[in-house]
Amino acid sequence: MIYNKLSADEERVIVNKGTERPFSGQYYLNKEDGSYLCRRCDAPLFRSSDKFESGTGWPSFDDAIEGAVKQVPDADGRRTEIVCANCGAHLGHVFFSEGITAKNVRHCVNSISLNFLPAVTSEATTLTAIFAGGCFWGVEYHFSKIKGVLSVTSGYVGGLTEHPSYQQVCTGKTGHAEAVEVEFDPALVTYETLAKLFFEIHDPTQMNRQGPDIGTQYRSAVFYVNEEQKIIAEKLIAELKRKGYNVVTSVEKAGKFWEAEAYHQDYYEKNGHQPYCHIYQKRF
Repeated sequence: MIYNKLSADEERVIVNKGTERPFSGQYYLNKEDGSYLCRRCDAPLFRSSDKFESGTGWPSFDDAIEGAVKQVPDADGRRTEIVCANCGAHLGHVFFSEGITAKNVRHCVNSISLNFLPAVTSEATTLTAIFAGGCFWGVEYHFSKIKGVLSVTSGYVGGLTEHPSYQQVCTGKTGHAEAVEVEFDPALVTYETLAKLFFEIHDPTQMNRQGPDIGTQYRSAVFYVNEEQKIIAEKLIAELKRKGYNVVTSVEKAGKFWEAEAYHQDYYEKNGHQPYCHIYQKRF
């Protein structure tokens, strides 16, 4: 696992389980909408909607993102430490039955253990996601069935050749992957829901192939268009690995997406049969 570089003060708290001074942290009074991430590995930990003013001098949350925070009893049995479930970074402690909020829980967290990702404020009503999981015909088919998906386009991404043709991509020499560009309405379906579906309609443990289709053009990859998508993809991969899947899916910054030839679009819809190598398998 690749960690962010820590300063001496960050290492004192995050690695050596220290505590920052009360009322001194960067996020103690922060009231912006967004998500709080692990400073060491960028895993999402808490939502701003669960943050409250406890008067203690540290950021306080009465809930955590499901599965993101692990509770570890202190050696003396007096308190319960909380750590990042992804990398084990020390966050602070959790307290119960204080009667401060309806949930009766207080995750007391060091600001220095956190990064903050502001909520997307764009007025755009649609967003884009790009996934590569073998032959784009089957991937396109499954995404097109999801409520909130407005369009799915088959194409090529991740290579250097401009305006690549299907024949060029099939040589494996252009660097492109067969992929789909998904336009969706975030009010109806989230990026995380789409990313989970992606990992469930193909085998993310196969390197440079998917079923009978072999070559780097058939690699498993998430092409992120912003940092939030990158964080979500890496979180889901880590979750699958914890479940025992040897995931080889790469997470790559999206470059130019080239639309494939017309006969590749809506392939299964036009030909009237089911995908031959993309079968849904629940993993989450």
